Amino acid sequence: MGQKINPLGFRLGTTQNHHSFWFAQPKNYSEGLQEDKKIRNCIKNYIQKNRKKGSNRKIESDSSSEVITHIEIQKEIDTIHVIIHIGFPNLLKKKGAIEELEKDLQKEVNSVNQRLNIAIEKVKEPYRQPNILAEYIAFQLKNRVSFRKAMKKAIELTKKADIRGVKVQIAGRLAGKEIARAECIKKGRLPLQTIRAKIDYCCYPIRTIYGVLGVKIWIFVDEE
Repeated sequence: MGQKINPLGFRLGTTQNHHSFWFAQPKNYSEGLQEDKKIRNCIKNYIQKNRKKGSNRKIESDSSSEVITHIEIQKEIDTIHVIIHIGFPNLLKKKGAIEELEKDLQKEVNSVNQRLNIAIEKVKEPYRQPNILAEYIAFQLKNRVSFRKAMKKAIELTKKADIRGVKVQIAGRLAGKEIARAECIKKGRLPLQTIRAKIDYCCYPIRTIYGVLGVKIWIFVDEE
């Protein structure tokens, strides 16, 4: 049973922290939860919309650029603090990008009494983040690169980061085969049952011409 649990939820409160910090009465809790979902979706949609405008870039590092690792939301009485943790914040550093994003968020939140405060924080080691590696694999598969080659290249990118183990798994109609299957590559240690082990994880869907492929990435960062 323990092997089937989400590695992030399994370690919540020990090596993993909450991404939302606020207090609400029980009757207002669901509204706050929906508001967080709207804020996160609005930011991700804004990033995707603006990336399509500049999709003529062909640099390899751009395939995983502007990938949001996670979004922290801190709510006070009169302010909502939104901290966007991003791999390569080139897009959001453009002139007027933050102001435009704030206007979009204000429409979604519809809170007259609360003001929004958006901060951008660059991730120190981008290739230690499973979301960025998953986006890189998705970019390679959409360009008809072999799935095994894409997986091996993603694991090679983790050499730039200080990690102790990584596992990449892709499932679906690989290479257009009629029968779906799962393939995985593992390097180093991955103690999933050890709660003190800090493990980052992501599950990422990729839409291809053969159907939807699922990518799962586990990264063993360190042990406390």
